[in-house]
Amino acid sequence: MAVAHLTLDPAFVVGPVDRRLFGSFVEHMGRCVYTGIFEPGHPSADDDGLRQDVLELVRELGVSTVRYPGGNFVSNYRWEDGVGPRGDRPRRLDLAWRSLESNAFGLNEFMRWSSLAGVEPMMAVNLGTRGIEAAAELVEYCNLADGTAAADLRRKHGVAQPHDVRLWCLGNEMDGPWQIGSLTADEYGRLAARAGQAMRRVDPSIELVACGSSNSDMPTFAAWEATVLEHAYDQVDYISLHTYYDPEKHDEASFRASAVDLDGFIDDVVATADHVRAKLRRTKRIKLSLDEWNVWYQSRFTEPEDRPIEDTPALIEDDYNDTDAMVVGNLLISMLRHADRLTVGCQAQLVNVIAPIRTEAGGRAWRQTIFHPFAHTARLARGTVLRPALTGPAMTTGRFGDVPAVDAVATHDEESGALTVFVVNRGTEPVPLTVDLRAFPRHRIRQHLTLGSEQPAANGNEIVLPPVSWHALCLHPEES
Repeated sequence: MAVAHLTLDPAFVVGPVDRRLFGSFVEHMGRCVYTGIFEPGHPSADDDGLRQDVLELVRELGVSTVRYPGGNFVSNYRWEDGVGPRGDRPRRLDLAWRSLESNAFGLNEFMRWSSLAGVEPMMAVNLGTRGIEAAAELVEYCNLADGTAAADLRRKHGVAQPHDVRLWCLGNEMDGPWQIGSLTADEYGRLAARAGQAMRRVDPSIELVACGSSNSDMPTFAAWEATVLEHAYDQVDYISLHTYYDPEKHDEASFRASAVDLDGFIDDVVATADHVRAKLRRTKRIKLSLDEWNVWYQSRFTEPEDRPIEDTPALIEDDYNDTDAMVVGNLLISMLRHADRLTVGCQAQLVNVIAPIRTEAGGRAWRQTIFHPFAHTARLARGTVLRPALTGPAMTTGRFGDVPAVDAVATHDEESGALTVFVVNRGTEPVPLTVDLRAFPRHRIRQHLTLGSEQPAANGNEIVLPPVSWHALCLHPEES
């Protein structure tokens, strides 16, 4: 039987664990908002219609940041429609998903929900059908205390204190031909630079995310990032990445090795951003925001043009299995492995729509399999990320060739001394794993978490990884 060896050393530092890596995404799509996080009349709903059963699961999931309100939805959205008295809000057609939008849930409801959930809001502005003026006014509405038209309008709406939103997305997937108001790289880069400049005039302390390619398979990938950053480098702090992995698009082994693709995607965007930095003679390094990612059975998706106009249709409510959960856990390993540059992540989406949490209208809420590796990683990843030295067997894939069957990353919390090793076996054979702790001689595996169960450490610092499995190994120093 092939074996794997993993060596940890405190000198192998990648970077700090940024809590924003464990973000999520709430879009006005399908049942994410309506009958997801918001359902007046539900037995668990509070006076504002916010489902408390869902809020409890969101807190358990450990979500740190939530991107809102889209997604494709934002490129046709008037934020003013979702503020003020509910009875005065217009009912509109959302062009992104051909859905009827009641606007019963809007900006201030989302901010109250974020406060109750204990998450940082990440707002996106409409650069599809709108632009600079609306984006700047939204920052003014959210972040200025009083004394201006937009700030005083917020106060009139019953919100005395500013929302103080720090993180802003300059549109969404503006390279995509499916996007309402899609643009070329030159068009979008100039618009992003001008919108960013205006938004910073309102609040110089905000952080801005420019749209990268919608995915790495786009024909303009990398050229898009380079052109956009040449225009907007001085105005933005982040470039976005979006990626989804479809279990039915490639061979099954390639799906299990999806993190290999994510590793390459991240490396390519870092290289492109650093090329522009050198070309422009700048010292600032652009960070990465993976603000849409997940497993998605996308080949089953029906395009909006092929569906009738509906009110809150059930869209892409995928049911996940243990293999999907292993892949999600492996994608989180990849994200942590790039923690020196990738500091924001948003799993898409939070509830019902390709989500870790599902609900029934008027009924129960529950966890999907992908909930568990996310929740454990968000809870246990603390301190700094360590890159393990790892050897082990290979597995053959149709898309990537031979790749390591075992993949891992570790985090070290110097304050508590805790070490956590996140590890997956992507292969179809069990693999014994030995953890070499010569640099941490007092540490031992004290807890072994796997999907759906908790197991004691076997044979000291040696365990057997079952086929297609995710694990978190919690190591603590022995007491003196």
